[in-house]
Amino acid sequence: MIIEYNLSMKKYFKYIALAIVGTLISCREEVKKPKVSYDVSNKVSVTKTDSTQIEVADLPIQMEGTDYLIHPVGDLRVFEKGSKARYGSSSVNDVSFTISNLGEYEITGYLQNLKFQKTDSDSIHALSDKPVLILTATYLKTVADKTKNKVMVYTLTDSDTNKDGKIDTSDIKTLYLSDISGENFTKVSADLQELVDWNLIESKNRLYFRTIEDTNQNGQFDKNDVLHYNYIDLASKKWEVKSYKPI
Repeated sequence: MIIEYNLSMKKYFKYIALAIVGTLISCREEVKKPKVSYDVSNKVSVTKTDSTQIEVADLPIQMEGTDYLIHPVGDLRVFEKGSKARYGSSSVNDVSFTISNLGEYEITGYLQNLKFQKTDSDSIHALSDKPVLILTATYLKTVADKTKNKVMVYTLTDSDTNKDGKIDTSDIKTLYLSDISGENFTKVSADLQELVDWNLIESKNRLYFRTIEDTNQNGQFDKNDVLHYNYIDLASKKWEVKSYKPI
């Protein structure tokens, strides 16, 4: 009986070890998932939908010194405990319906859109008429105070670059600008280049940013790829991207 017990325990621990190894391999594969999938057409086809998603908006935000309200809009998932997702169950009382966070002149979250409304109007219009996932929206107040140009900066994903049927954080992150009204929504980073970071140099009213290009087209952004350095003069009414070479 003792021998049978030991054999059973050995099989049990062997099964657990295999399960752990399988999980680690799965996680490693998920991390290495390509951000770009190359094909002839390079077209986006968002096919996956989730009927459990519920579109909601946070209460409006007004940046200091502006006459526009900003309404963050996103998808909220509500799950009934121990069952399938369903809206209207008693368990929703335990869920926060806040979809965005507000910092100093910055809105963050996983937002499907932003909607803008002038304070003296009931009309509301959307920032984008195409599917996007907005991660940050930043009002450049110091630039507005100096130049009177009221500019918003966005980091977001705007296309299904890995061809998995949805737009999410696994796709390429890009850089956009708009006026404080949400008008002139303009992409300033190049297509199929991943935004690395951006920085405002207040003394020059310049927005500097870096992107990385998948030059070897392996679907990943790594040390073998090329970094691009750019800046935009925000004192100008026309947002012209200029490249520079610090190295």
